[in-house]
Amino acid sequence: MHQDLSTFLAERREDCRELVKELKKSFSYVSVLGVDAECTNIRVTSRTSSVSDGATADCGFAVRLYDGGAFYEYSLDDVKGDKKELAARITAALQVDASIKDTVDTRPLADEPLEKTFVRESDFDKYSDAQLLDFCKVTKQALCAKSDNIANAVVQLRKQRIRKLFVSSNRVLEQAYTWVNGVMLIGYREGDKLITAREGACSHLLGYVMATLPSKIDKLVDKAAHLVHAKPIVPGEYDVITDPSVTGLLAHEAFGHGVEMDMFVKDRALAKHCMGQQVASEICNMHDGAAATLSVASYFFDDDGVLASDTHIIRDGILVNGISDLESASELGTAPTGNGRRESHKRKAYTRMTNTFFERGKDKLEDMIASIKHGYMIFETNNGMEDPKSWQVQCVAEYGREIVDGKLTDNYVAPVVMSGYVPDVLKSISMISSDFEVEGAGMCGKGHKEWVCVSDGGPALKLKVRLG
Repeated sequence: MHQDLSTFLAERREDCRELVKELKKSFSYVSVLGVDAECTNIRVTSRTSSVSDGATADCGFAVRLYDGGAFYEYSLDDVKGDKKELAARITAALQVDASIKDTVDTRPLADEPLEKTFVRESDFDKYSDAQLLDFCKVTKQALCAKSDNIANAVVQLRKQRIRKLFVSSNRVLEQAYTWVNGVMLIGYREGDKLITAREGACSHLLGYVMATLPSKIDKLVDKAAHLVHAKPIVPGEYDVITDPSVTGLLAHEAFGHGVEMDMFVKDRALAKHCMGQQVASEICNMHDGAAATLSVASYFFDDDGVLASDTHIIRDGILVNGISDLESASELGTAPTGNGRRESHKRKAYTRMTNTFFERGKDKLEDMIASIKHGYMIFETNNGMEDPKSWQVQCVAEYGREIVDGKLTDNYVAPVVMSGYVPDVLKSISMISSDFEVEGAGMCGKGHKEWVCVSDGGPALKLKVRLG
């Protein structure tokens, strides 16, 4: 089943064309991005239930202009009305110090002709919010029935329906796609200790998530029963295996932010000076791109009107590419990679990650575990941070399980912090599993703001790193 395009944006298509034509009288490049994005959170806890709008809901237009010396952006709720008057109002609002123009080295922007509509399969219209709320209630009840130790339980579905229109002098692009994240979270108490544990599922199809979440109830409760007895890890350097979630966090923090090329423009990323150099083990390959895999950040064109791509960032251990938006690519004289993204139509477009992951390898996970005399396998992304200028990275995992004499034990440690110098960490990778998983449950900020949905993942990695 395919979903429909936005009626609102379809009704504004010709208005966008007319506005572009009017503004082109004063600017060498003009584009209009229209956004009609719905986001709904369906949430049930042990005490409450709710259906509410989510943070990524958005509706409006962003106008981008370029005069050969500087970029300008202007946001508005609607483009109806007299276009000459609207263009005059936009132009009058755009002021930039002449000295800033002198510091910006930009090239003419390409605007290759293309008119195309992109629509992804969706089953959102098969389910009402009332049905989804009932599903969450039934799943929560089944979860709580599993153990008297469950002090609280949360079941949530976050569904997003994204529709966008991009119009420039030579382009008219439309897209419509969906994504849903489901999560089960429990508070598990034993004695005077209370811990939290979670399991999730995500897809572009509600039916898949609703079939998958209940199948993970037993796994969730068993994990919580072990985590309540978890001990702190003894800090030190260990042989470590990362599960796909932590592998993705490493990809995201180690070289995701580090190769966002708007940071190259500002000379705030060490990666700018390491292109063509070995930065990881020769068995490592890393990608980013909205077209690289199917997850929450898989769109058809970015907010600059650039078609989605698959960017090979690390090839056989060599840093070969960065990711860019239209503006940073123009300043650097490179082709944009389709990574221009906005938090909303009211926010500026920046270079942002999409789906960031390591390629699968050839090793079996059981062989990787068997190769370790003493170490840990660490699970579930918590959070992370990276300094692109110094390439120091820190990744926090929810928990780890000790490996002794090649066997994965039930000795749990939590939480676990992995840290080090990015090239040292990645060059220590000695085995990569043949399985592969990408998770699209999180959001990423540009510093402390500009939040967008991202995914990351890959196979399991064996490496040597400091844990604490």
